[in-house]
Amino acid sequence: MLFKLALFGLAILTALALNASSSPPAVEREFRGAWVPSVGNIQWPSKQGLTTAEQKAELIALLNRAEQLNLNAIILQVRPACDALYASPIEPWSEYLTGKMGQAPSPYYDPLAFAVIEAHVRGLELHAWINPFRARVLAAKSAVSSNHVSKRHPGLVIKYGKYLWLDPGQKAAQDYSMSVIEDIVRRYDIDGLHMDDYFYPYAEKDAAKKNIPFPDEASWGKYQASGGKLLRGDWRRHGVNTFIERAHKKVKTLKPWVKFGVSPFGIWKPGYPATTSLKSGNMYEEIYCDSLKWWTNGWVDYLAPQLYWAIEPPDQSYTALMKWWADHNTTGRNLWPGMNTANSGGKWKSDEVVNQIKATRALPGASGHVHWSMKNVMNNGGGVADGLKTLYKEPALVPASPWLSHAVPATPVIAMNPTTNGIKALWQPRGSAVWLWVFQQQIGSEWKTQILPASQTSMVLSNSTLRRTVAVSAVNRYGSQSAPALLDTTK
Repeated sequence: MLFKLALFGLAILTALALNASSSPPAVEREFRGAWVPSVGNIQWPSKQGLTTAEQKAELIALLNRAEQLNLNAIILQVRPACDALYASPIEPWSEYLTGKMGQAPSPYYDPLAFAVIEAHVRGLELHAWINPFRARVLAAKSAVSSNHVSKRHPGLVIKYGKYLWLDPGQKAAQDYSMSVIEDIVRRYDIDGLHMDDYFYPYAEKDAAKKNIPFPDEASWGKYQASGGKLLRGDWRRHGVNTFIERAHKKVKTLKPWVKFGVSPFGIWKPGYPATTSLKSGNMYEEIYCDSLKWWTNGWVDYLAPQLYWAIEPPDQSYTALMKWWADHNTTGRNLWPGMNTANSGGKWKSDEVVNQIKATRALPGASGHVHWSMKNVMNNGGGVADGLKTLYKEPALVPASPWLSHAVPATPVIAMNPTTNGIKALWQPRGSAVWLWVFQQQIGSEWKTQILPASQTSMVLSNSTLRRTVAVSAVNRYGSQSAPALLDTTK
């Protein structure tokens, strides 16, 4: 089948080789993510008051490192505590940028918009990580700005220990955070909306080391007065469950390709699985997370339980807990465990993270992992980045989310054109939007795979006397991949 000359406006040298002698190998599917925290300037920005140029340079450095190591996703914390590392019409600029809450970066830029563009240029997914109910860390240095929720809607906010907290028991507080989610998803081209394990706060202690009750008497009393019959703990869990279900539906309504994910504490309840220690904490009763309910009801597109334990001892281990979550994945969602990469070179043996990734790959039902955090990957703590190089030799696509869409991209159109430096392969989409290209070339008997951003539609191939077959396939925002277009450059 010969291409018309007008196809690319270039002289086409040859035809599409529909009957190439061999097909390219399947591309590996694995979520390789890393959290990038901003609260307390843990990682990015590394400190308050950096210039715009310095903030951008730090972010580019970590995205470059992720690309070099063949990671494919960054989970960036953009709402640490009812503040924003983006241009929000609802909440103030975070003090972690400039040192002053409410003050925009100068020269002005929008960090989330910048992060999305720079991640996508590198073929990385960018997930926006928010904390839905934490309103302020009282140890923060900046004065509270006039547009902070504690000033604009003080009735939604409770002081608890070292924090200000939105009261999850108030529908108005849930609506407020839902408006933040809607704003982010509508205005930014993110690939995921992510929450961690903070819904109700972890218990604060008094001088006698006893737990301080969370002071939600007003909303609890209102619920009882309305005829509510649930026990207090069940009522709190019901509120969190309702919020999670609403958030999932909201994201799907706005942009169905945006993945909604949560990273809860790694143990649902003490004793699940039976070998887990009762000393691990009870997040079902303490922070009112019924993460198993979200999982089995399909209210998340992926779950990244924080499995921050080593493989040994086996009773309460990374592998035992991962298998438990996989066994309860009744809706076939993506399981991407969170791993405590920060322990590499410290509490753990140098090969612990490598062994955990190998164990994840060996378990049916788990299809990736998330590193806590990108900081230790950047620092190569305990040689962890060196270990990742041995495991991430080839790039990988993020696993597909077929429950979101069954659409498969059309096979792209491909051609080639001679250049002074070799042969230029060119391709175009055919009838459907493209998120990534999978570019594969066979030289001799070996195949080499590259994952390219949608904006790249050509590749110069150096002159070679070896047989070379090129294959290009399209990937959409749901992770579905087209059949490859094949080109024999020797004809």
